[in-house]
Amino acid sequence: MAIERVREYFKQYGMADRVREFDVSSATVELAAQALNCEPCRIAKTLSFLVDGRAILIVAAGDAKVDNPKYKAQFGTKAKMLAPDEVETLVGHGVGGVCPFGINEGVTVYLDESLKRFETVFPACGSSNSAIELSIPELERYSGYASWLDVCKGWRE
Repeated sequence: MAIERVREYFKQYGMADRVREFDVSSATVELAAQALNCEPCRIAKTLSFLVDGRAILIVAAGDAKVDNPKYKAQFGTKAKMLAPDEVETLVGHGVGGVCPFGINEGVTVYLDESLKRFETVFPACGSSNSAIELSIPELERYSGYASWLDVCKGWRE
């Protein structure tokens, strides 16, 4: 199970006990916010795309939406999300539990500017009923991100 892969990943940092599992689904931003009793914008959703035949992940705030012109300017191609049946194969986690931790080799992680307004955020942990609370510096460290980028809209309004 992918959550075990994420626990194992965090174990090397002494943080496996911070992974939270719920009796309810946290597969969407709204469900995760309910499970965590927090604002939906603080859910760090991980979106998976295909760029030049390779999977990339963009971690963004729960209230942010991908802005197609910004995305195209950043990656030189139209935003094409992975199909649900491709996600687990290419990334290592299934839809609803995709996160930037314990992922397959060769997957590049980006963090969207929409997250910088929070002290802590809640990304999933490999299953559709899990999360971990991380500070932004912790998210940077443990996600192994390539860079910050600005490819989302809707969160500044």
